[in-house]
Amino acid sequence: MPWAVLRPIIPWTVLICIQCSDWGPEVSARDGLAAGGQSTGRVVVTGGISSRGLAKLEENPPAVAPAPRPWQRCTFDSRHMGTLFRIIVYTTDEALAQRAAAAAFQRIAQLDDIMSDYKQSSELMRLCRAFATDCSGPPVRVSDDLFTVLAAADRLSRRSGGAFDVTVGPLSVLWRHARRTQQLPDRQELAEALARVGYDKVRLDPLRQTVHLSVPGMRLDLGGIAKGYAADEALRLLREQFGLPHALVAAWGDIACGEPPPGETAWRVQIAPITASQKPRWLRLARAAVSTSGDLEQFVVINGVRYSHIVDPRTGLGLSGRRSVTVIAPRGIDADSLTKAVSILPPAQAMQLIADTPAAAAYLAWIDETTGQLRELRSPRFADYEAPAP
Repeated sequence: MPWAVLRPIIPWTVLICIQCSDWGPEVSARDGLAAGGQSTGRVVVTGGISSRGLAKLEENPPAVAPAPRPWQRCTFDSRHMGTLFRIIVYTTDEALAQRAAAAAFQRIAQLDDIMSDYKQSSELMRLCRAFATDCSGPPVRVSDDLFTVLAAADRLSRRSGGAFDVTVGPLSVLWRHARRTQQLPDRQELAEALARVGYDKVRLDPLRQTVHLSVPGMRLDLGGIAKGYAADEALRLLREQFGLPHALVAAWGDIACGEPPPGETAWRVQIAPITASQKPRWLRLARAAVSTSGDLEQFVVINGVRYSHIVDPRTGLGLSGRRSVTVIAPRGIDADSLTKAVSILPPAQAMQLIADTPAAAAYLAWIDETTGQLRELRSPRFADYEAPAP
C-alpha cells in the first residue's frame, strides 16, 4: 500500500533526484516517502477484423505482441520556496515522467518568482514597493496567479475574521528577527507593524485584476498559502499536459494527491505526532490535499515561553504553547491556508470554519498548558479519511 509521511523535510542543496523502479512489493521507504503494491500491467485491446483481413492474417501469422510495460514509481526532488518539493509519479514511461517532473518544477519555480517575500525581484515585492511610501497612486495590475492567490486569501480572511491574513508581512519580519536573536520584538516596533496589518486594507478589483494597498509600508506574506497553490499547479500540469494522473506532490507539510497508484484506491499519508509518545495517524486520500502546521520544529523559546512561527495577525504575537493542526480539503491552496486559521482560532470557532467549508476536515492536537496533557479534537468528516496503521 503506498504511503507518504506528512512531516517537514530537512532542506538541502538544490537537487533533482530521480529514483525509478518497477512497481512491486519490494519498493521500500526512502527519505520519508514510499510507495508499493502490485499490478499485472495488463493491457487489453479489442477490435473487429474483416474476412479479407482474416485471410491475410492466416497467410502471414502476426508477430507476438510485445510484453506490456510494468508500472514504475518515479520520485523527483527539487528545492523551491525555501523547502523541498517532492513529486511521486506512477508511469509506464520513465522518460515521460522525467520530462513531466522537470516541467512541474519549472512551474513551481515560476510561482516562487511571483510570490516570494524573500526575493526582492518577485512580483509580490514589486507590488508592495509600489505602495511603500505613497498610496495615492493607481491600483497595480497583477498576474493571473498572484490575483488568484490574493483573492483566495481575501475570502478566507473574511470567513475567519482575520485569523488568516496575508498582510501579516511586517509582523513576519519582526518574528524572523526574534527567532534569530531569541528576543521578543520591541513593543514600539510591534505597534507600528500592527498598524500596517489588516486584510481590509487590500483592495482587489476582479474585473481589472488589480490590487491597491491603502496604507504605506504594507508587506504581503504568502507563506501560508503559496505552497499549497504550487502543489495544486504541479499536480494539474502532470495530469493535463503529460497525462500522468497517478501522482502526488509534497511540499514541507503540504501534500496534494491526484489519482491513487494503479490498483489502489487511495494514497496512505502519515501525520507526524505532536509528541514522541503519541502514535502517528494515518490517512487515505485520493484527489484531495492535506496540510499539517504546528511548532514541532519551527519555534523559539524566549523567557521560558515557547512561541510558534505562526503569528496571530490580530495581536502581532507568535502562538504560544504546543499544537499541531491537520486539515484535509479538495485543493492544496485551501488545506494550506486553513491550517493557519484553524491554528489561531479557538477550537469551537475553528471547527465551525471547517464545517462550513465543503469537503474539509480537520484534526487538532495540543498540549494543555495547565495539566501538560495531550488534547485532541476532530471534525466529524475527519473519520472518513482515517486509516488503520499498517
